[in-house]
Amino acid sequence: MTTEQIESIAPGQTIRCTVSKSPRAEAPRKTIERLMRLDPANTKSLRRAQHLRLKRMHRYIRGNRLWSSREKAARVVRVTDGATWQMSLTPAITPDLKSVADYLTIEQA
Repeated sequence: MTTEQIESIAPGQTIRCTVSKSPRAEAPRKTIERLMRLDPANTKSLRRAQHLRLKRMHRYIRGNRLWSSREKAARVVRVTDGATWQMSLTPAITPDLKSVADYLTIEQA
């Protein structure tokens, strides 16, 4: 999708994004992952994983001080060919969408 087509979508509309080809570089991959986390279903999964991590946090005393050993954060989203998500378009994420437009297919939901 070109930048003109992205600008034609009004802010506040729901868009559906699909990964058409997976980027090899790390920067566009991280940008796409950040955009994927804006999907309400992914946001809910991340919130739930964080809550469960806090419940399972192991605390122990060492040297008369309380220490914590924490789990690694969950990786809910993966950038693969054909991965699809929906999100609301805001002016703040428009530059991010333009920067990775070569890797995505963006359409109104």
